[in-house]
Amino acid sequence: MAHYQGLIHRYRDRLPVSDTTPVISLNEGNTPLIALQRLPAQLGFSGRIFAKFEGLNPTGSFKDRGMTMAVTKAVEAGSRAIICASTGNTSAAAAAYAARAGIASFVLIPDGKIALGKLAQAMMHGAVVLQIQGNFDDGMRLVQEISAELPIALVNSVNPYRLQGQKTIAFEVIDALGDAPDYHVLPVGNAGNISAHWMGYSESVCQQTAACGLCKGQCPYHGKPLATRRPVMLGYQAAGSAPFLRGGPVRNPETVATAIRIGNPMSWDLAWAAVKESGGWFDECTDAEILEAQALLARTEGVFCEPSSATSLAGFIKDLRQGKIKPGATVVATLTGHGLKDPDTAIAQSPQPHRVAAERGAIGELIQRHL
Repeated sequence: MAHYQGLIHRYRDRLPVSDTTPVISLNEGNTPLIALQRLPAQLGFSGRIFAKFEGLNPTGSFKDRGMTMAVTKAVEAGSRAIICASTGNTSAAAAAYAARAGIASFVLIPDGKIALGKLAQAMMHGAVVLQIQGNFDDGMRLVQEISAELPIALVNSVNPYRLQGQKTIAFEVIDALGDAPDYHVLPVGNAGNISAHWMGYSESVCQQTAACGLCKGQCPYHGKPLATRRPVMLGYQAAGSAPFLRGGPVRNPETVATAIRIGNPMSWDLAWAAVKESGGWFDECTDAEILEAQALLARTEGVFCEPSSATSLAGFIKDLRQGKIKPGATVVATLTGHGLKDPDTAIAQSPQPHRVAAERGAIGELIQRHL
């Protein structure tokens, strides 16, 4: 079996790279598509639910897919430094891939608004971490201004190569299932991921007689369809950070799902296009619904994702109960990051450890109470 070397190597013919492009990779991608076994029956759902567990990427989130492309292209262009604003996962990925490339990284994060697991990653990978007294949207404005003035590459999702890398999720899903699912559900923060998913699915069905219109016939996969259809795209936001449901930017977004605590998404138009063209919709979930879904997934299926990831499942459950999901459908839920990204939130909502004497009798008695 050939050694897997990352998504650029695997999908080179569908990405904007050449044979001479210096690929910066940590062997990202190729994440498992896990068939959920107990949850569908528990929810009374007759179809199939698959979790695309992006938490098993090198830095623990889907951001690695976009970052391998963004940093690869930055190095190809001669950049010696990168910069990003982040709620956590982007900073972790940017720092890791910059370290891999041997270039400098600068990350702007909201002071006190980042899960410690993500902050630890950026620090360990050697990034210059700037904690600003503002939110992600303030940071995004600043890095755009700085990158326009200084010789430093911006690697947020406004960088088109980020979406090019992230679109490979769709390719992997189709490779695994043999076709696109009926629905693809995912959390929405800055909205680059739902846009990238749709790009990947659109390129997979694109034919010269029925072009998707996104690539204008320029993508290398044009005219060579992999799938017979595109899924309905469903994007879910946290209620305290739901600009797509409010019709415009949210000034001070707040949610326990820190990765999607973004009030002014950069991929606004692309995300709306994905939802409308697919026949899908946006919806919102409360923090309580998100945490309930996170715990349900961990305790029924053994899959531990961070709160923002669980928003995809929370939204799906909500829509299922409202009769908006077709019976018998095939559903893929993108779980964007690993639960270890935010251990404090997980511990706070879990049963606490039992303090017990180091005696066989005491331990046996406690076990009996739980059997």
